[in-house]
Amino acid sequence: MKEVYRRCCGMDVHQQTVVVCVLPPDGVEGKAIRKVYSTFRNDLIRMRVWLKQLKVTEIAMESTGVYWRPIWNVLEEQGFSRLLLVNPVQVKALQGRKSDGRDCQRIAEFLQDKRLDGSFVPPPEIRQLRFMLRHRVALLEQRNEVHNQIRDLFETAGIKLSSVVTELMGVSGRRIIEALIAGQDSPELLSWKVRGRLRKKEKVVRESLKGYFSEFHRMMLRSYYEHYQFLTRQIAWLEVEVEQHMQPHAELIALLLTIPGVDRIVAWTLIAELGTDPSVFPDGAHCASWAGVVPGEDESAGKPRSRRCRKGNKTLRRILTQAAWAASHCKHGYLRALFYRIKARRGWGKAILAVGHKILLIAYAIIKDRVAYRDLGDDYFDKLNPARTVKRLVHRLERMGLQVQVSEVRSGV
Repeated sequence: MKEVYRRCCGMDVHQQTVVVCVLPPDGVEGKAIRKVYSTFRNDLIRMRVWLKQLKVTEIAMESTGVYWRPIWNVLEEQGFSRLLLVNPVQVKALQGRKSDGRDCQRIAEFLQDKRLDGSFVPPPEIRQLRFMLRHRVALLEQRNEVHNQIRDLFETAGIKLSSVVTELMGVSGRRIIEALIAGQDSPELLSWKVRGRLRKKEKVVRESLKGYFSEFHRMMLRSYYEHYQFLTRQIAWLEVEVEQHMQPHAELIALLLTIPGVDRIVAWTLIAELGTDPSVFPDGAHCASWAGVVPGEDESAGKPRSRRCRKGNKTLRRILTQAAWAASHCKHGYLRALFYRIKARRGWGKAILAVGHKILLIAYAIIKDRVAYRDLGDDYFDKLNPARTVKRLVHRLERMGLQVQVSEVRSGV
């Protein structure tokens, strides 16, 4: 059998420097070579050339904040056979034996001994989608904060509009805010700005607008409202950009949309976080464990101490929770039945997490096999054990004081 040439390199990454250690090739005696490079691009290119000259085949580095990303990008351009991003916990130094030189050599030795598990790093185009969608979430959080500031400003000024309207920044709310900024103070005139069903509550709206709204409040409201509008425009622009970048994955998005609770944003996030190559995860269970939507394991002396979910992909877990909540509100379907089945025994929190876990497994299967979702139906769990289902339903009717006689209905031949 032909021997495979291997030469391993470990990197200790910092904000301003990267310490590199290259081990001798497998089966060759020699000393490790260490060098320190700056993290400026020209220095990183020199480092890349030096690694090519040494015929390095495998490189491992710690996931250190965002400082590993430019180094990864520079090395990825030259197509190194294997780049590995590892969790710092795997290469943690012993107390009292910590230095940059030792750190990079220990990473290289662990890589050579095949003791490192690489983290999932998607290709550049998927990383760009992930960055844009995570930025969209950050903008939404900022806009929600500004919304709360406007609400608190009204409360400070004695205006109780948020107690009357369902959505403060809806059509009626925005019309009133714009009138207040323009200098309109009369509750009678402001109450005529409402639209739709709020017209029936004109008197209540008028009373809610009687407060102590001063010029200071008007100035702050203008600032908050302009900031809110700016963030809204940024979110809309970003969604258009994401949609254009998602065009190559239109077929996969259409398949993901067949899952109950999954809308366009959820489908985009699933692709951005999971990628389009399912081979990075051995199976759906590993994917769910990476996402952090499965119970953890913490056992001592044969007794489980905690089943809390491990820390995983926060963005993916957040969007799965939203999709699960939407699926639980569907009128029919397997996911809705799963939610109420678990909710009855474990509570709604764990039921939502369980449905999110199931949605992730379904999405993984769709990405892998490129097939649409087929619902198992509301009665899936009833059909698993019909005798137990009958017994449970009869027991419920008997508790209501009814006498039940069960007979099997046979279809004609």
